[in-house]
Amino acid sequence: MANIIATQLRAGMIIVYEGELCRVVSVEHQTPGNLPARVVTKMKRLKDGINRENRFGSSDKIEKASLEQQMLEFLYEDGNSMVLMNNDTYEQLEVNKEIVGDDFVFLQPNMQVEVEFHDGTPLSVTLPDSVVLEIIETEPVMKNANATGSYKPAKLENGVTVGVPPYIESGERIRVKVPERTYIERVK
Repeated sequence: MANIIATQLRAGMIIVYEGELCRVVSVEHQTPGNLPARVVTKMKRLKDGINRENRFGSSDKIEKASLEQQMLEFLYEDGNSMVLMNNDTYEQLEVNKEIVGDDFVFLQPNMQVEVEFHDGTPLSVTLPDSVVLEIIETEPVMKNANATGSYKPAKLENGVTVGVPPYIESGERIRVKVPERTYIERVK
């Protein structure tokens, strides 16, 4: 496993701390007056979800978990699990939906997702940056509406509501940025 110094920590990284895998939630670099610089992190222990805060010296060495990444295809939802498939071996894998978190609503059949593994155990699932969805409900088009005006709410086929330009209508397909849940463009 690779070691990094504390100033190289970033939110989302998975590290080994006190023998346990932890996901870094936030990082703050502090330089308090005449004291040595330090890095304050908030972490979540992966095995049980317990949150913790820790201070590292800015030059402390931290063990970064060695992770394997694979692109897998999302097939379907099965109760509290989702079924993924390796397109090379056709091997199927059941993963708890909680691993995706709030982004689960953006999963679509046949979507390629990136899965991070540690010692064969899936730790995280990353969706593509954007998805195309249909608008099922929004206010009618306003006359003389243009893209520079304010946005109006639009409910998407997955139940998520995003702001769209006033000229967009129900039934249209749009590209949505998944992490921010924001409108990118209309799709023809």
